[in-house]
Amino acid sequence: MTTRQDEAGAAPVARESVDHAWLGDALPEVALSKSQARVVEVIARNPQLSSYADIAEIAQRSDVNNSTVVRTAQRLGYRGWPDLQRELRSRYLVMISTEDTLLEHGEHRSPLHDALNHDIENLRLTLDSNTAEDVEAAIAALASAKSITAIGIGSFAGPASVMAHLGSTMGYPISLENRGGVHLASAANSLGPGDVLVVVNMWRSVQQIIITAEAAKQAGATVIAISDMRRGRLAAAADHLLIVASEGISFFQSVTAANSMIYGLLAGMEAAHPERSRTAIRRTQQLWKDLDIYLD
Repeated sequence: MTTRQDEAGAAPVARESVDHAWLGDALPEVALSKSQARVVEVIARNPQLSSYADIAEIAQRSDVNNSTVVRTAQRLGYRGWPDLQRELRSRYLVMISTEDTLLEHGEHRSPLHDALNHDIENLRLTLDSNTAEDVEAAIAALASAKSITAIGIGSFAGPASVMAHLGSTMGYPISLENRGGVHLASAANSLGPGDVLVVVNMWRSVQQIIITAEAAKQAGATVIAISDMRRGRLAAAADHLLIVASEGISFFQSVTAANSMIYGLLAGMEAAHPERSRTAIRRTQQLWKDLDIYLD
């Protein structure tokens, strides 16, 4: 048995021992009221339910009202129930196998329409999970960077590649590393004060990327993490954490929200140095013409 102090200052709230391994550090040890503790117990005992049920079902299972579920999420450090559930779902999808993810998502009436509708929801969740101040702070760090290194591996190399390509087009000193291993070590070895490392990592945490982020932070570089988890080693290493929803409709994660986040950061970077950006864009366009890249 463990206890938590009731918020009203009453006797500590007793909690039965539950296997919280799937949650990791998603639910911090904070003081909870008795009703809030019941919500946490329902979450901990029911990974699938907590990841997909609506707020009314969680409230019913916990014998509380909807507003108590919202307050519990906020007490745990989230912006509300959707933000907490997005975190829970990210943890749940890591816990189950890739094949089980297919079973979880089931059959599609129309893969295209289902994918688009699901990404619309991912975008909404991403919008709700980040404040304007969060994004502006990341943009300010990028705009003042001595150098920028964007890293991502596998599917998540896509958003990192977009940032490196378009950032370079605007004249930013930005490079891409999407290979890992010795290549990642070489790319991160020179990072220090004044440099920015942008990390794109969703779903399962890639050990090499996490260690690189931690090393860059220790060396004095600024770390910007784009992730679907608000807590964990990457979040701890990040100076600026930007949260994206990444669940897809098949065995793979979606990078749509991550790409949209990158587009927002790039737009802010252009606005931070408009004259420099436009000069660089004109030079790039002239090079396209000189190199005879495009048909028209």
